[in-house]
Amino acid sequence: MPQSAPSSPDPQHKTGSTLTSEGYHRGLGKRQMQMISIGGAIGTGLFLGAGARLQQIGPSLALVYLLCGVFAFLMLRAMGELVMHRPTSGSFVSYAQEFLGPKASYIAGSMAFMNWAMAGIADITAVALYMHFWGTFDAIPQWVFALVALLLITGMNMIGVRWFGEMEFWFSIIKVGALVAFLIVGSAVLGLRMPVGGQMPGFHLISENGGIFPHGVLPALVLVQGVVFAYAAIELVGTAAGECEDVETVLPKAINTVMWRIALFYVGTITLLVLLLPWNSYKAGVSPFVTFFANLGIPGIDSIMNIVVLTAALSSLNSGLYSTGRILRALALDGSAPRYLTRMNRNAIPSAAILTTVSIYLVGVVLNYFLPAQIFEIVLNISSIGILGTWTFIVLCQIKLRQGIKAGRIPATSFPMPGAPVTAWLTLAFYAVVLVMMAFDYPNGTWSFCALPVIACLLVIGWKVFRHTPDHDAVPQTVPSIQLTEDLLEAPQTFRKPR
Repeated sequence: MPQSAPSSPDPQHKTGSTLTSEGYHRGLGKRQMQMISIGGAIGTGLFLGAGARLQQIGPSLALVYLLCGVFAFLMLRAMGELVMHRPTSGSFVSYAQEFLGPKASYIAGSMAFMNWAMAGIADITAVALYMHFWGTFDAIPQWVFALVALLLITGMNMIGVRWFGEMEFWFSIIKVGALVAFLIVGSAVLGLRMPVGGQMPGFHLISENGGIFPHGVLPALVLVQGVVFAYAAIELVGTAAGECEDVETVLPKAINTVMWRIALFYVGTITLLVLLLPWNSYKAGVSPFVTFFANLGIPGIDSIMNIVVLTAALSSLNSGLYSTGRILRALALDGSAPRYLTRMNRNAIPSAAILTTVSIYLVGVVLNYFLPAQIFEIVLNISSIGILGTWTFIVLCQIKLRQGIKAGRIPATSFPMPGAPVTAWLTLAFYAVVLVMMAFDYPNGTWSFCALPVIACLLVIGWKVFRHTPDHDAVPQTVPSIQLTEDLLEAPQTFRKPR
């Protein structure tokens, strides 16, 4: 007999949320979904990594961000069409199972899990490094901060989806607020022609320092593979849609606004940075925003920006733990991961999958003890392969969905990917080029590319060891009559019949 939904008290029931077909609560509202989509498009790649990339290729970084942003947005539109076909917290793992088969679903989920597991270790490492920015905490070992960050985010994810959404909402508020403050101050300085660091801002800072491509076009092309991963996590809005109260209304708006956010927060920000200071003023390991404000002579700005970057790392850790929990459970439900990963707690949270991910993060805490200086770069390069594989499977599923629609087997969706199937195939071709470019980015990118055969072997072993008959009884397909009545009375417009 299918299990019924948890009958224990849950504050989320008061909101009129319903259970999804996977047994999750529809506990994310419009403002949370909007901020999750924003937060996914803004990360440490901009706040911290932009300094190193400006040092490498100069003003052309803005063009690279624009190019990568276009194909990241097309991937997100592909995800949006899939969600409109069938909202699910299993995300692309569930879609790969439907359109590409169990092996593809297993590979897609495994690649996504690898990405988020490694990125999570990088995030707790980043938190520890950022805390040591303040000399007050020098005596506290790096691994202690990593452990505290992990315990905090784990607690928020285990309580309920609304707590995750609320935390991500405020994390995003801080990140967006910092960028908006920079854009306002930077635009005022540029418009009023105020000197920065003893130099007048303007377009002459580009022309007098080697032009748009100071090191040539080739370095900019090679860096494409690094910039793509600055957009990692924007696909999270598709995963979160499975627990959204009114997905048909909220998701299209959230996705369509991502493009202008990319244009403003990435392309606009980088352009403004190189107009305010010479591009060679920015350095690796230092936030370009700290560099700008320091040249303005504003005291205390380094601490403020360190808090912002710390928030970005916590946000990424929060999103990663949320995503991997749903992905692992989706794999287990499909028979591609151990059965125990299907278990949920009384708050309809995939607790077994989340705690399994946390156990891997704890390995990262240990590595912070033994390899505090090397661990960040090691795990970051491994995660880059995972995100590229994830995006590829999302687009492949959309192609199969569109083929089913064209053949009349599937009803057309209300949010089709623009220009498909041409744009879908162009997106896949772009990702293939990015993978090839990775091999030329020595040493980190080259070693990551060479790791592909090892990853393939591990996937084969995992398939043979963990594959089992799908356990459909682990998914609550029925809703208790009392809750059903309450949902229909309180929110009839958002109730969806489980598929």
